[in-house]
Amino acid sequence: MKRQNVTTWFAAALTAITLTLASGVSWAQEEKPTADLTVAALSQYIWRGQELSQDSVVLQPSMTVEYMGLGFNLWGNLDTDNYADDTNNWNETDMTLSYSTSVGMVSLEGGYIYYALDGALDSQEIYASVGLDTLLSPTLTVYREIGHYPSWYITADISHSIELPQGMSLDLEALVAYLASDDSDAYPEIDGRHNPTGDEFNNFHEGTISAALNIPVGQYVTVTPQVYWTFALLSL
Repeated sequence: MKRQNVTTWFAAALTAITLTLASGVSWAQEEKPTADLTVAALSQYIWRGQELSQDSVVLQPSMTVEYMGLGFNLWGNLDTDNYADDTNNWNETDMTLSYSTSVGMVSLEGGYIYYALDGALDSQEIYASVGLDTLLSPTLTVYREIGHYPSWYITADISHSIELPQGMSLDLEALVAYLASDDSDAYPEIDGRHNPTGDEFNNFHEGTISAALNIPVGQYVTVTPQVYWTFALLSL
């Protein structure tokens, strides 16, 4: 898929219905492997403050396998009415390798992401994350692009889960992001008249507030209506 060179500033609400299938096989005194399959239907595809779909429903299947802290995720995006290319609705496939562990109340994760894109050069990132098992679970994550769009992308977020009757739960999250680009063509700084200044973008980028209601349906299926609000952290 072709990513926009200039960040799109917007305030948009997204909704999703997610079906999660989880299963695992366990052995005595051994950590069990887990598998998770999720299919999300959303009103728009927003990626790091960029609008990557218009006036269409997007379907985003995701599969994750984890064992002893090691994880592999395969994720895709299907645009039901791709405004950029009517001939190719499946326009992105991402693969993530990760390792996570915890030391006391500190959780650590690191990994590698490969973005296979239609209509643009493929992208690669490495990332590291640190979180605290305390009130609001604060987490800091740093991404470094090592492919064709050199930049640093840093997020800080807080989250809280509220247990509800009948096994349901409400997940609340707030996130702010900072983007420091090394490439003025990929992520240019924009002046007050929406014109490129010739410099790289280096500032706070976007914020996101989300709420997700997890509704278990049987032992292995969960339906999750979600609402996201993404907004610019700068006024141009």
